[in-house]
Amino acid sequence: MSPSSKSEAFVEAAGREVRVSSPDKVVFPDAGLTKLDLARYYVAVADGALRGAGGRPMVLKRFAKGLGQEPFFQKRVPENHPDYIDTATLHYASGTSAEEAVLRDAAGLAWVSNLGCLDLNPHAVRAEDLDHPDELRVDLDPMPGVDWAQIVDVAFIARDVLSDHGLVGWPKTSGSRGLHILVRIHPRWGFADVRLAAETLAREVENRAPGLATARWWKEERGESVFVDFNQNAKDRTVASAYSIRPLPDARVSTPLDWEEVRTRRPEEFTVRTVLDRFAERGDPHEGIDEAPGSLDALLALAKELGPAEKPPRGGDGSGRRVSQMPLVEVARTKTKPEALEALAAWKSAHPTAAERLHPADELVDGMRGSSSLWYRVRVNLQHVPEEERPEQEALIADYDPWAGRQAP
Repeated sequence: MSPSSKSEAFVEAAGREVRVSSPDKVVFPDAGLTKLDLARYYVAVADGALRGAGGRPMVLKRFAKGLGQEPFFQKRVPENHPDYIDTATLHYASGTSAEEAVLRDAAGLAWVSNLGCLDLNPHAVRAEDLDHPDELRVDLDPMPGVDWAQIVDVAFIARDVLSDHGLVGWPKTSGSRGLHILVRIHPRWGFADVRLAAETLAREVENRAPGLATARWWKEERGESVFVDFNQNAKDRTVASAYSIRPLPDARVSTPLDWEEVRTRRPEEFTVRTVLDRFAERGDPHEGIDEAPGSLDALLALAKELGPAEKPPRGGDGSGRRVSQMPLVEVARTKTKPEALEALAAWKSAHPTAAERLHPADELVDGMRGSSSLWYRVRVNLQHVPEEERPEQEALIADYDPWAGRQAP
């Protein structure tokens, strides 16, 4: 690194000098990490980070205003990107398309870090073949009230299901509360088949661990279980990849593990500072992942054996909308998560009798993808409240419209 002024510095990466603007800007106040620290982190762990994100088109999730503000999602690569940033044009299910960034080396990692990208969000395809994923992603997402031990138990069951069907799973912390298991596959199947294979895996995990794991897509039906999120394999989805820095105050990192570590380590142990030391000492536990691709044939055969997954009933009003089997009330729609939590607290304060009967998983605060950023929907599941005590649906405490002012394409 060679500073040239108070407002910029340069990081050496892959034989290039990558500019970092406002290098002293503090991004993680609690951890004392600056923009320059984050760029240097990604250069230091580049071999591992590129194993997860390199060569894949990625959505840029930019925290331009810091941790205290919601990020915005930028699909299209900036027009003034440097020549060492490749691109690939993705066509989305919505009918739109975007020329997205493709990182090839450590210089690319430093460049996206300077844009305010804390975590890396690549698609499951390589830039050379955009129609056939080479990675199946198992996202173990715990519901509120689920402890780490239950997540670990489900992870080992998922590993067994994968192994029984000729596949190798590579675990990593999500960087939040859950675990990811990455599975390299031969790029012979389209997105529909990969998603079906992932859904079949989830259903089989639920069959082997009823009550511990669930494949139910609708959040209010999961209870206090670990959701095996198969829809992360849909065409338009991205997942924070290995060595991604997550937007938590401790600068936590999504960290690859050996299976021997899964039971003994905890997500909060892995931060930018500790992962730097860990990577320098032992390298990347996922170093062999690209040498272990497998086939989806066995999981797709199991899909036929299990038959179609149960579908929720639809409304009779002609809308085609799903009808929930749970007694839900919607509380609010907000721009930010703090506003969502405030709305939930206000609802509970207004309905103390019902609030006392809620279980952790009954409080549903969901981040929803808008046009370029997240918004939040707040609902309450009244399943544990006696019917005669259930509050009626009321006017929303907040009613944010994420599409207000936007013209239809």
